[in-house]
Amino acid sequence: MSGDELREQVRDAARRARRAAAELALANRGTKDALLHAMADALVRRSAEILAANERDVEAAREAGMSEALIDRLALSEPRIDAMADGLRTVAGLPDPVGEVVRGSVLPNGLQLQQVRVPLGVVGIVYEGRPNVTVDAAGLTLKAGNAVLLRGSSSAENSNTALVEILADVVRERGLPADAVQLLPCHDRASVQHLITARGLVDVVIPRGGAGLISAVVEQATVPAIETGVGNCHVYVDAAADIDTALRILLNSKARRPSVCNAAETLLVHKDIAGEFLPRALAELQNAGVTVHGDERVVAVGGSNVVAATEEDWGTEYLSLDIAAAVVDSLTDAVEHIRTHGSGHTEAIVTSDVRAARQFTARVDAAAVMVNASTAFTDGGEFGMGAEIGISTQKLHARGPMGLPELTSTKWLAFGDGHVRPGSAPATPGSCPGS
Repeated sequence: MSGDELREQVRDAARRARRAAAELALANRGTKDALLHAMADALVRRSAEILAANERDVEAAREAGMSEALIDRLALSEPRIDAMADGLRTVAGLPDPVGEVVRGSVLPNGLQLQQVRVPLGVVGIVYEGRPNVTVDAAGLTLKAGNAVLLRGSSSAENSNTALVEILADVVRERGLPADAVQLLPCHDRASVQHLITARGLVDVVIPRGGAGLISAVVEQATVPAIETGVGNCHVYVDAAADIDTALRILLNSKARRPSVCNAAETLLVHKDIAGEFLPRALAELQNAGVTVHGDERVVAVGGSNVVAATEEDWGTEYLSLDIAAAVVDSLTDAVEHIRTHGSGHTEAIVTSDVRAARQFTARVDAAAVMVNASTAFTDGGEFGMGAEIGISTQKLHARGPMGLPELTSTKWLAFGDGHVRPGSAPATPGSCPGS
């Protein structure tokens, strides 16, 4: 397929999605919830098709030498399919944000104003080898009244194709436009470029994946983009930490599922507790199969069991059973380390000192800050949002786990009774006509 043909294919999909979005915007909550329940049932009923397609992807990934951490993201199973279906059902049970009145007032002249939530329109999702994103994105975007263009990776092509066919079949059976859920070509990287530059056809694009993918989309998009997070997350063990609590939180943050963005990638330990905490922590991490990349003070405790950290380690999102570790002289030094090397995703403090906790939460700039809790809790499901579209690390429109409200915009409604605005001098050329 030539470059021009691919560009036209992507833009044609966007045009069809735009027509579908206009129809979806009018669907009521009952219609959308019934659709999500039907999609969930179809995933479970047709799980054999999904698993067969996914097996082809996993086999190809292993033959290509893909790391086990990435294969873990790619692989599906009956429990994971059930979890995707449950995610859809959870989203169906959530309040519909469309039509929600964000604020309203009556002006002195009697004009009634309302700011209400409305769908974004056409949402493009660019993501890597995680088939569950296909279902999560479809469920959330549809519930919020949007159409979605999915651009997954070639490593998950068979899985994503099977999933989208099932979802689109259900949408069609329910009398809604099947173009509401579309899968874009994934073998040519140019399809991403065509998607993120389809200004006027695509309303927003959301990248989910590694740092390279996110940076490329955010820097090259002419469509508005929401930056979702690389997760260089830290666990800071304060001088006043309970050691047993700190060990539980550290192990859960790092080893529960190291391939996800909310996994801890750096351990910071206050010098006053390091002598007691580090020997136990290093032993627990080693037992869990975690390789520690430590600074000089960590190496002094762990010896040959610790890899000497380089400057690069402090900014690395490993997504594997690796963690960087350093001893810091104070909470201020821990905050400064996080400010220098963190990605703004999730940061955690373990402490029994309320004042230290308050200082940490006030001074750390991140989408989520945990006090005596694992970084693994930064998740739309755990936050009660149902399945999430991603975790935003930027500060405009949305920050943190993005659920249904974050997939809407707003518009103003004004209700009058023949209201007219008092006259003024004619507007000069180039001036704002609303002034």
